[in-house]
Amino acid sequence: MARLSASNSAAASSSANDSDWDEDADAVDTAPLHMDDSLFPGGTRDLSYIGLQAFFLGTVFAAGISGTIAALVAGSTWWRLPAFATSLALFHFLEYFTTARYNTPALRAESFLLFNNGKAYNAAHGCATLELIVSRFFPKYGQTLVHPLTIVLGIVLVVVGQLVRSLAMAQAGPSFNHVIAREHKEHHKLVTHGLYSIFRHPSYFGFFYWAIGTQLLVGNKVCLAGYILVLWRFFSRRIQGEEKFLISFFGDKYIEYREKTGTKIPFIR
Repeated sequence: MARLSASNSAAASSSANDSDWDEDADAVDTAPLHMDDSLFPGGTRDLSYIGLQAFFLGTVFAAGISGTIAALVAGSTWWRLPAFATSLALFHFLEYFTTARYNTPALRAESFLLFNNGKAYNAAHGCATLELIVSRFFPKYGQTLVHPLTIVLGIVLVVVGQLVRSLAMAQAGPSFNHVIAREHKEHHKLVTHGLYSIFRHPSYFGFFYWAIGTQLLVGNKVCLAGYILVLWRFFSRRIQGEEKFLISFFGDKYIEYREKTGTKIPFIR
């Protein structure tokens, strides 16, 4: 009887503990959290603005994938427009995600680069979209110089370019910034491992070929030539200007690194 009572008592105790545990599990922590002013509307890390941009990009990506598949199944050349939108949506999402994951202190609501990447950037993609639409209404022009191999090459360049850029941002970590650093800060390190042992500016390499790949993929001729010329000129000047600061930051170490490692962008040493 003593054993039975002990067993019953233990069971009752266990049941009571389970009940308490369930109540604790359902409890909500209502303790106030420390909130940085930058997280509120209008701040540099405005959470509502981040949410809106993420929702917008997710919607465009999903609609782009669906539209591309539907157009391909229907045998329509309209697949190019949603395919272009899909590549853009993924690029801008990964700009934010990679910064959030590997360079958290630098994260801002504008890290998506949706509306702060310059007028030339917006104009380039606007022109590409316009050429896509015009090509649809002038089929002969649209199909000129377009071949399954050029489309495949475009896909390869988009994928490789995106991977290289995102990996470069991840490997650089806190040393990466969307804006050229003009002052040497404590967290700035000369990164020479991983992709940086192959490319001197892998994020630029990635974007250069990603952008060219998007135009090959969708069959744009005018914008393909325009992208190549404008991007080459842009990166040639940017690299030249940026490396003046890098030499002032790291001195002979950077000069030696520059001599051993190229950019892999044509005619930009």
